[in-house]
Amino acid sequence: MTGQNSAGGGQLSTPDTTAPAPHALRDYALLADGRRGALLGPRGDIVWMCAPAWHDDAVFAALIGGPGWYSVTPAEPFVWGGYYEPGGLVWRSRWITTAGIVECREALVHPGDRHRAVLLRRIEAVHGDARVDVHLCPAAGFGTHPLHKLHRDERGTWTGRTGGLHVRLTGAPEARPDGAALHATVLLEAGGRRDLVLEISDQHLPPPTPADSLWRTTEAGWAACVPDLAGTMGQRDARHAHAVLAGLTGPGGGTVAAATTSLPERAEQGRNYDYRYVWVRDQAYIGQAAAAAGGHALTDGSVRFVTARLLEDGPALAPAYTATGGPVPDQRTLDLPGYPGGFDVVGNHVNRQFQLDVFGEGLLLLAAAARRDRLDADGWRAALTAADAIAARHREPDAGIWELDADRWTHSRLICAAGLRAIAAAPGAGGGRAAGWETLADLIVAEASADCLHPAGHWRRSPGRFDVDAALLLPALRGALPADDPRTTATLRAVRRDLGQDHYLYRFRHDQRPLEDAEGAFLLCGFVMALAEHQQHNDIEAVRWFERNRAACGPAGLYAEEFDVAQRQLRGNLPQSFVHALLLESAATLANPGR
Repeated sequence: MTGQNSAGGGQLSTPDTTAPAPHALRDYALLADGRRGALLGPRGDIVWMCAPAWHDDAVFAALIGGPGWYSVTPAEPFVWGGYYEPGGLVWRSRWITTAGIVECREALVHPGDRHRAVLLRRIEAVHGDARVDVHLCPAAGFGTHPLHKLHRDERGTWTGRTGGLHVRLTGAPEARPDGAALHATVLLEAGGRRDLVLEISDQHLPPPTPADSLWRTTEAGWAACVPDLAGTMGQRDARHAHAVLAGLTGPGGGTVAAATTSLPERAEQGRNYDYRYVWVRDQAYIGQAAAAAGGHALTDGSVRFVTARLLEDGPALAPAYTATGGPVPDQRTLDLPGYPGGFDVVGNHVNRQFQLDVFGEGLLLLAAAARRDRLDADGWRAALTAADAIAARHREPDAGIWELDADRWTHSRLICAAGLRAIAAAPGAGGGRAAGWETLADLIVAEASADCLHPAGHWRRSPGRFDVDAALLLPALRGALPADDPRTTATLRAVRRDLGQDHYLYRFRHDQRPLEDAEGAFLLCGFVMALAEHQQHNDIEAVRWFERNRAACGPAGLYAEEFDVAQRQLRGNLPQSFVHALLLESAATLANPGR
């Protein structure tokens, strides 16, 4: 693809004025403010952002073939690089051009406003003069509403409309309309800089705020929400994982599974999904990971979100919600070309599923909070609700962790047992209730042992499926069975043997094809294996698994759901929050050999 670069390569790129061509997923960085996120490519091309909220329509949709992008690109040929400033999602694009060195400091103002997205871009001529092309082409409704009503005031500030959204660009008075877009060529002398501030809002815009003030707000916002995480393994990556999770987390505590929709897990296979929603299971992973690492804000937010959903919906708890706690919309397709190898969908069929394990995961999250004296009365009422739901529904078939056909999935049942044991052992549980929860956990494990134990002694996926599943490592990690139980150790051996390759792990065997031909290595599972080896005191192996999977990212340190080992490419929506959560938990746990 013309103009696509590798961060480590020396290929020259000459920018043009057309819509940005797609890049490999590993080349994108994320800007996020808790309420929405933007994907930024190596040519300074912001090609994805929904506004005003995660689940709303995209105003920049070039990533999936639609109109809508915002680029700041050197006019001379260049090679590119970039990095996050420590402790947040402030990105620095860095281009070495044939005329010098240009940087662009980029961020969404953090914390984000409910109605208004504010993109900050500070262009700097680091070495030599700089000539930079700026193209702004917002198009709300996934590209169906082009920019119109453009107007420049006496100060050189541009305003316009796209659909129901108000748009304002400050800092480019020399811009000129170009159809449904604005174009400017910014000239900077060596050492000079220019601030661009783009605001997109579903309400009338307030008077402009100086860029320096917005930058100070953003720097302070990130400093307040990302802890140092000293003592974790791979501290820099652990902090970055925490920052990514914080950027994907809204004021209500809900963390979206990913910032994007429709990025294919496998080219031309129809596995395209919308992950701009909050999965209860993922939320439990995030809260437990943060608790292990000492990130109380993420733990408290996860507890707040899951507690509210349990108290509102009880035994009808849905697997996923919008970030504001609303229902996930039905799945539908868009009339767009799509990211190469995929097609476009919004909404998710998860809204029609029952997933039993979310009740167990909810209890594990609430128990982790209780152990740190961070569970209030509402949290305990939510725990009672989840435990009662397990008692009523634990024999029902469900879609399971991988959202497949309804079955009596072993993982779902055992993770409920783990949740019951964890909440029973938590401070404040009370003797009578705790005993009842332990008894129910024993019953669930006994029933699973009767119909889901392989003759070789390890757990199998369900009563009718004899193969092993990487998710079956989780129940023992969470306390459903002891670490030295023969079923635990046999399952670890079987998963390692049947699903592991070169310290990457696959979920399960789809068919007789080689594992890598069916899907990519599942990074969540790789970090779970690191924790499982650590639980067995195989600390060298645990670190090998951790380091192998920690490297399965791009220059921006973002992880997708899957990693194509042969091509060393990310597959699926980006960034995938549960992978960052398990990296964070592994980084905290593996740093403590006795834990």
